[in-house]
Amino acid sequence: MSAKILIIDGDISLSTVLCDYFCSRGYESHAVDSGKEGLDFLSATYADLVLMEIQGVGMNGYDLLREIHHRYSELPIIVLTTRTDRESQMRAFQLGCDDYQFKPFSMDILIYRIEAILRRVKKQNESKQRVFNLNGHTFDATHQTFDGEHLSGRESDLLLMLCRNEDEVVDRHRILASLWKEDNAFTSRSMGVYINHLRRFVERAGYSIAAVRGKGYKLVFNESK
Repeated sequence: MSAKILIIDGDISLSTVLCDYFCSRGYESHAVDSGKEGLDFLSATYADLVLMEIQGVGMNGYDLLREIHHRYSELPIIVLTTRTDRESQMRAFQLGCDDYQFKPFSMDILIYRIEAILRRVKKQNESKQRVFNLNGHTFDATHQTFDGEHLSGRESDLLLMLCRNEDEVVDRHRILASLWKEDNAFTSRSMGVYINHLRRFVERAGYSIAAVRGKGYKLVFNESK
């Protein structure tokens, strides 16, 4: 199961060990030692899961947890901490974490917990809506058609991401990571070509695909049309 894990922890030696271990298990990982760096990383690229400490990250760890969950509500978060009291656990879950693990911990058990969460997220994504009625026009992601007209697999997957997040900005880095597996100048230009092609379809239904500078794209219904 390929995924990118972001580690936010002031303990650099532990983060290094975790990165090496995750790499040996086939995962990509990136470590930062402050909450600000973690937020900057997520705004510049993407992660499939966040592993974070709530102490020693240069800011209130609970505020950091709240902010990540607020900005990226579907991004799973595991708190990995020395704080073992019941109140800390309850507060972390209330603020949006998916799991709470004490230090010291077993590497093997940690990876099993990570994989269980990633499997759950994958199943949830696969079970989500795949047929959409866009103002009387039908987009069917399963059969890759718009009003019966065939779309390429990548066009269909891109439109599916936009439809599932209608009126919300879909981060460009996440689009590129999910569909192109790379984020560079070439893939960015390629994405722009696909966006322009999809615009010709959605405009029939009175929709537009708006580019949000520095962030990404969102599908918007133009009620006046």
